[in-house]
Order: sequence, then structure tokens, then C-alpha cells
Amino acid sequence: MFVVMKPGTGVEEIEKMHKKLGQLKMNLTLIPVEQQSALTLGGDTSKLNLEALQANIQLEKNVRIQQPYKLASRGFHPEDTIVDVCGCKFGGGHIAVIAGPCSVESEEQMVYTAVLVKQYGATLLRGGAYKPRSSPYSFQGLGEEGLKILVKAREKTGLPIVTEAMCIEDFDVVEECADLIQIGARNMQNFPLLKRAGQSAKPILLKRGLSATLEEFLMSAEYILAGGNSNVILCERGIRTFDTYTRNTLDLSLIPAVKELSHLPIIVDPSHACGKWSLVEPLAKAAIAVGADGLIIEVHHNPEQALCDGAQSLKPERFGHLMSSVQKIMAAV
Repeated sequence: MFVVMKPGTGVEEIEKMHKKLGQLKMNLTLIPVEQQSALTLGGDTSKLNLEALQANIQLEKNVRIQQPYKLASRGFHPEDTIVDVCGCKFGGGHIAVIAGPCSVESEEQMVYTAVLVKQYGATLLRGGAYKPRSSPYSFQGLGEEGLKILVKAREKTGLPIVTEAMCIEDFDVVEECADLIQIGARNMQNFPLLKRAGQSAKPILLKRGLSATLEEFLMSAEYILAGGNSNVILCERGIRTFDTYTRNTLDLSLIPAVKELSHLPIIVDPSHACGKWSLVEPLAKAAIAVGADGLIIEVHHNPEQALCDGAQSLKPERFGHLMSSVQKIMAAV
């Protein structure tokens, strides 16, 4: 159960309510929620005197929520959350497209690609400076140098940048440069990293884990929300199944399911889902058709020579074709 205080309630009043509820011998947690404060009560709340509780003039509402993910639940926040990243909006009917190479390789490559994806309609620029790779011998990214290159690409094009924070040690430097901080699939249940993301003032893009259930996915988002950061965008990027023809299996059913259970926006990464550039466009169109709030597409000017994920990267002209097709579906839905 949530007990939500009115906006502007003073610390003294919140402490009084905290002390009063603490006498009920239930699990109690104080959580900042945007401009308000909420107290969560765990355990048996059936004997709680709601009428007496509602008599407190500083109380705005109390909400009973059965799901383990409380703040992410639509029961707690019935309206769609709209996450604004430097003027680019996700959720509530807004659709944004993130595009760029899997990894930052050079300033020339990054700026060239950024100019083209903006020309074709992308609203944010992606690029990995730190790369979590399955093999220790694969390209691991340029690190801080890659972040500096991303900043130069942003200065050249005006596109907000999206890049991944892999660990707590690198989080501060990524936070300083990025407009939207990505937490990748392999880190979806890196709980210390999620807690650090919850303390950030920057929006977070949380990718679904390789085999994560819907509940596990929303519980990871809950860690970030519980830390006080309400700007969370979910991302479906395919899960592991028995099939080996594609890199992963895109779970399109997750999008309407998330919309039903949660207020958070959700986008789709068809590039990582299929691992084949020829399948990216049809999956992107399908994602928008079922209600996704955006896309994240890998684009590389020379995928044959890419240091990371060339097989699933679109050439800029192909990305332009995808955008033309997707925009027709955006208009229809």
C-alpha cells in the first residue's frame, strides 16, 4: 500500500506520518515521488483504519497495490508517464526514434552518421562508448574518449545522445555527458547500478534482460523509481528462445502487456532482437503497430567494417527507407 503526501508537505509532517505508521509494525519505506513523498506499507494492511488515516490534511491519497512493482504500476500512476529528453518525448502518444552505430569508433564515423540519421528523421543519437561484449577479445569501446566524440556529434547536429553506463565506477562520467543513460540487457539485474541510476537526474533507458520475465523487468524499473528517478523508459530488445536463426526473439506481446500493467513508456530495439539487417525494418513497423513509444535502430555507414554488430546495422540510406515506412504507420496508429 502507498500513502502519498500532498505536494509541498514539510519534513516535520512527513516524519510525524512516518512515526505514526511505524507503530503499526509493518514494513515501512519512505520514497520520494517527483514533488511529493510516498510511504510504502508492506505486509497485512487489512486492519489499517483508512478513515483515520484520511483525516490527516497533508494526505493526498492512499493506494492499495497487489503487484510487487508498486511505483511502476498503473494502479499507482493511472496516466501514461511522458519522459522528456531534451525536448524529445517518449510516451503518452509521443514516438521518438534513436539511431546510430552500436559503438563509437572515431569522430569522423560518429559525426558523419549523426548528420545522416538526423537528416532521415532520427530524434536522438545512440553510440556505445563502453561496450559489454560476450568475448573478452572483442572491441570493448573507446571509454571516455568515446564520450568526448559523442559530445562533438551532439554539438554538430543538436541530437541528444544515448549511451550505456556499464558499472557504478563509470556512471558519473557517463552521466556528465549523456542526455539519456542506457542500462543494457546484461545489467538489468545489476541492483547496485540500478540504485545509482535511481539517484541520477538524467532519464534512464532500461533494456530487458536476456531471459527476463515481465515482472522481473518491471521490478528492475522499480529499483530506479524507488531511488527517486521517475524518468524511466523501458526497452524490449528480444529474449533467448530455442530458435537460432535470429539473434534473439522479439517479444511484441510485451508492449501491450506493459501498457496494461505500467504507466512507463516502452520502446523496441529490433536490431538486437533479430541480429540481421534485413529483418530490422519489418520488426520496426510491427513494433509501432502494436503501440511502442519509439525505436532504437543501429545505423553504420560501412557495416562490413564495423567493429561491433555490423550484421544488424542498417546503412544510412536503408534507415531513411525504414523511417519513411514507419512514419506511415505512426500516422495510422
